[in-house]
Amino acid sequence: DAKHLVPNKMRDFFCTINLDQEEVFRTQVVEKSLSPYFGEEFYFEIPRTFQWLSFYIYDKSVLQKDLRIGKVSIKKEDLCNYTGKENWFMLQPVDSNSEVQGKVHLELKLNELITDNGSVCQQLVVHIKECHGLPLINGQNCDPYATVSLVGPSRNDQKKTKVKKKTSNPQFNETFYFEVTRSSSYTKKSQFQVEEEDIEKLEVRVDLWNNGNLVQDIFLGEIKVPVKVLRNDSFQAWYLLQPRENGNKSSKTDDLGSLRLNICYTEDCVLPSEYYASLRNLLLKSSDVQPISASAAYILSEVCRDKYDAVLPLVRLLLHHHKLVPFVAAVAELDLKDTQEANTIFRGNSLATRCVDEMMKIVGKHYLKVTLKPVIDEICESPKPCEIDPIKLREGDNVEINMENLRYYVDKVFREIVRSSISCPTLMCDVFYSLRHLAAKRFPNDPHVQYSAVSSFVFLRFFAVAVVSPHTFHLRPHHPDAQTSRTLTLISKAIQTLGSWGSLTKSKLSSFKETFMCEFFKTFQEEKFTESVKKFLDDVSSTESKEPSGVSEPVHLKEGEMYKRAQGRTRIGKKNFKKRWFCLTSREFTYHKQQDKEPIFTIPIKNILAVEKLDESSFNKKNMFQVLHGEKPLYIQANNCVEASEWIEALCRVTRCNQKRLSFYHPSAFLNGSWLCCKATVESTEGCARCTADVPADTQIEIDGDRETERIYSLFTINRSKLQKLEEACGSIAVYQGPRKEPDDYSNFTIEDSVATFQTLQQIIDTVEKLNESHEKYQKKRSSSAKYGSEENPIVGKVS
Repeated sequence: DAKHLVPNKMRDFFCTINLDQEEVFRTQVVEKSLSPYFGEEFYFEIPRTFQWLSFYIYDKSVLQKDLRIGKVSIKKEDLCNYTGKENWFMLQPVDSNSEVQGKVHLELKLNELITDNGSVCQQLVVHIKECHGLPLINGQNCDPYATVSLVGPSRNDQKKTKVKKKTSNPQFNETFYFEVTRSSSYTKKSQFQVEEEDIEKLEVRVDLWNNGNLVQDIFLGEIKVPVKVLRNDSFQAWYLLQPRENGNKSSKTDDLGSLRLNICYTEDCVLPSEYYASLRNLLLKSSDVQPISASAAYILSEVCRDKYDAVLPLVRLLLHHHKLVPFVAAVAELDLKDTQEANTIFRGNSLATRCVDEMMKIVGKHYLKVTLKPVIDEICESPKPCEIDPIKLREGDNVEINMENLRYYVDKVFREIVRSSISCPTLMCDVFYSLRHLAAKRFPNDPHVQYSAVSSFVFLRFFAVAVVSPHTFHLRPHHPDAQTSRTLTLISKAIQTLGSWGSLTKSKLSSFKETFMCEFFKTFQEEKFTESVKKFLDDVSSTESKEPSGVSEPVHLKEGEMYKRAQGRTRIGKKNFKKRWFCLTSREFTYHKQQDKEPIFTIPIKNILAVEKLDESSFNKKNMFQVLHGEKPLYIQANNCVEASEWIEALCRVTRCNQKRLSFYHPSAFLNGSWLCCKATVESTEGCARCTADVPADTQIEIDGDRETERIYSLFTINRSKLQKLEEACGSIAVYQGPRKEPDDYSNFTIEDSVATFQTLQQIIDTVEKLNESHEKYQKKRSSSAKYGSEENPIVGKVS
């Protein structure tokens, strides 16, 4: 959220998230406010290098261009200082002189020339080679040029390159010559105030500009290099472009307002897979360790301050290696030992419940979409009043009509859920099957506990949570408005109650805190609801294979607006790019002239042969990818790098089982009779590069096992002191076998077998120490190979 924004009158505001200057996400517009609450979460992988993560506040305009009020920009290196906590940031003014990104490649040389009469003068040679990563201007590649100046107290010689059209990576390859000192016999009238200028005060300045044609040119960045560093040597290096030194100094920064952000940023240095073999094997055999509390995976959750930090990489790693179900069963059994009453089963935030929660989020993403998205869309896009709390009713509201509306929505959501068992992923069914039988074994005299064990997850922690927060589960693009949120909250409460096996009796109605909900539920006292729940829970906790009774509906996976290159030729014979609405389902990939219109072009999923990035040089456009199918490739430009990455991932995932997938492709386009990449002149020539997504067809979930193991290694490293404490605790227990009289430092740890736990701890510590050594060697190698001034490690600021 933001507060005290200017101008000091009620306006419509929205916020964008930018990598450098590339917008990757945008919030919905908050109307008529000076302190807008956005309340939106965005999670994304960053697919490229960047310097700044920025947040821009805009004043929405109907007739004119949206006005940028201010920004918060955080350097990549500083993100770790703000991660995991809320911070208020003062908005800074948006000044073109400070909006800079990209780097430039220069070669500088100071020559000594001998004139005809034998005297010596000095000449500066500046070779401007190329730039990389210049910003987009109004969403398009810029038209850059550079000015090269030799600047001193009494001189300012300036030269200019040619303008390069529509590119963020211009190749200039131009050389400029400057006289630094002149021979003593020089007789022509000097243009300088002094004949001999002190070389110590001279510097080379390179400014990058976007050619505005009919409007003012836009500053893109500058670098400065003192001439004294050259010392008669050739100096070649990459430089990060910098903002002007006086960029924001005159602007007031304390009256634009402020923005509250909660940023979680992680950066992993992932080594080759063989380095992780020991730690990976230690974690994967966790479900076989007796007792489970002595396993590496359980110890990880014990030493992390927040269990969630451990759960996310652990679940993903175990999922990737098909080891999650036995591990969840083992930790759930441990959980049940401490559960005294059947009606509190799996209600806490234990390792078992968090693992199941995370598994459902990862595995059940498409299940949620096919089950709930249509009805959630109806509720959000055509909302009916549903408030039934007498205290919150507004004047003119009819509680009877509102109750009917709410009942209609609850019935519809409930009906979609109990009919959805056929779509429930097999992995979820396997986990529910284990939980159900463990619960029945722990409480053999309670006939309902086998159902409540499953409903506590699938209804309370999955469907009910998705209903109340549809944007978090990607069922809606934005956080719903206040009235719709209230409707979704009431529906969620109803779904939780209907899904709780054994709660639909009169004795249970008194458990409602709100009288109005109690009255509402009196209309649900029907046997069919309890039978529907029971049948659904039986189905989703069964290990029997489920075959669809008929042709299943296609699963809607992703949609959005992008640009595609025309398949045919225009009247003037030039192929152009057109904005289209794209839609991906489990059956087909289509594009439409507008949203909700009939598709113009359809590619069946089974016909897609590959989905790959397209080199920017093909059309001088960023964020392009290609869909290869039976006909000519479909070339598409996404709006930003994150969107392009997400579309490629979604298309690759849904086409991985295609039998005719290509192993090779062309990374560039076929233009003017040849492939730009390999120069082959036959369009049907086999690709010249190996497909990046050429993976086994049984891969269903995109998980990088090595990256997850690296994260677990990082957690063990951060919590090394707790590992040592736990080791001490095991030693103390092994020596002193008597009862503990008072709570001690070890009372927070679960230690069932001190000897087995101690052995696992020693293995963890040894493995982590070996990985530490590998990381140190890699960092040394990296620092020595990436020379300062290279493209990978460009110079920042002035060279001294």
